[in-house]
Amino acid sequence: MEQAEIGLIGLGVMGSNLALNIAEKGNKIAVFNRSPEATRKFFAEAGSLQGQIIPCETLEEFTAAIRPPRPIIIMIKAGDPVDQQMELLKPYLSAGDIMIDAGNANFRDTMRRFEALKDSPLTFIGMGVSGGEEGARHGPSIMVGGTEESWKRVEKVLTSISAKFNGDPCVAWLGNDGAGHFVKTIHNGIEYADMQMIAEIYGILRDGLKLSAAEISQVFGRWNEGRLNSYLIEITEKVLAATDPVTGEPMVDVILDAAGQKGTGKWSVIEAQNLGVAATGIEAAVAGRILSSQKAERIEAEKILGLPDTVAFPATDGVSFLHDLENALLAAKIGAYAQGFAVMAAASKEYGWNLPMPTIAKIWRAGCIIRSQFLDEITSAFTKEPDVANLIVTPAFAQLVKDTDASLRRVVSTAVMAGLPVPALASALAYFDSYRRARGTANLIQAQRDFFGAHGFDRVDGVDKHHGPWGSGLNA
Repeated sequence: MEQAEIGLIGLGVMGSNLALNIAEKGNKIAVFNRSPEATRKFFAEAGSLQGQIIPCETLEEFTAAIRPPRPIIIMIKAGDPVDQQMELLKPYLSAGDIMIDAGNANFRDTMRRFEALKDSPLTFIGMGVSGGEEGARHGPSIMVGGTEESWKRVEKVLTSISAKFNGDPCVAWLGNDGAGHFVKTIHNGIEYADMQMIAEIYGILRDGLKLSAAEISQVFGRWNEGRLNSYLIEITEKVLAATDPVTGEPMVDVILDAAGQKGTGKWSVIEAQNLGVAATGIEAAVAGRILSSQKAERIEAEKILGLPDTVAFPATDGVSFLHDLENALLAAKIGAYAQGFAVMAAASKEYGWNLPMPTIAKIWRAGCIIRSQFLDEITSAFTKEPDVANLIVTPAFAQLVKDTDASLRRVVSTAVMAGLPVPALASALAYFDSYRRARGTANLIQAQRDFFGAHGFDRVDGVDKHHGPWGSGLNA
């Protein structure tokens, strides 16, 4: 029997879709699931693709069905289950075989697993896969971390199944050990920020301008034809237009206002802070989801505190204010991307990955959740200035920030005065204002710290450094 080019363990929704994608692109694949019944069901429903699939009911049968060196995708719940599955696999593997974790793993787990196999004949790939169920089935964005040799073994298969943007495959080897999963984590952090900002604009349209869900859908539809063109704006238009079949009400109006999270947004915030990079948009988005989940507490708080005393939402020229909202959302999104790329740049230096920023922007142009029109511009900006400190100081994006600054300022101030929460939009404005201000206020913080002996300070004139405590001598 012809051996498979690759194997896959875990036939849940994501695993099944990825396996079908691999088979459909002409690659023979061996599949295994802990439950043999799930393997049989998957094969029975594979239809015309059955000829490309080798269903296996034991690990021994599964590994024997794959051409060495064997690349094996593990598509199961992240964390301990992956470690357990790897231990079960090891007795059946040979020199050069590659275990590939394609789940939403913490990059630190990926680095640990890679290190544990360093002196063994086996190796490991941490592979970020973005695009959800639809992407897995028809073409995801794929971010690979591991040795270059192991990448070359899987490059043909992964290129065939990846999303394509104008013919360019949205897959790349990004560096050693945890590089792929780290980039996927930051992708998800940007996604959190993007979704939060869109939701805040929706709140202004709903509670400020008093538009219906259908009317707001039309607004997002128009925006999707311009500079905001992106997958998230596209699906926002669609979900706002959807009707609940039970009540006949707009679907969005019957959905509980409590959003969950899977951990990658939180990891993005933690790693940004560990690396000393401000990622305030992502932080605001994660905090927003946490607050949203506290529904019962929010209901009680409104009873006790009431809503804030506010000025009435200003009567404005509707067309003009909608234009401001569009520009404000564009500005805030730019801030989120800039912060995400800044975190990746810091991690690249910290872990020696040499992350290719233009390539990351390229492979996010299709397949992934945050695909958007201006990723082409981000690619161009980093190609021209690969070592730039921050995306927003490149010529194209500096101009965009200048062009949208006034709109973002008007939208945030209007929302705040009307009592509408816009934490992510406000964080973007504060980020821009803080980053571009040469003379800030941290000198007072340093003076306070030095007063109680916590830290020395650097003088503006560079003459000397004083180390506290000051005691009573404020002129010392």
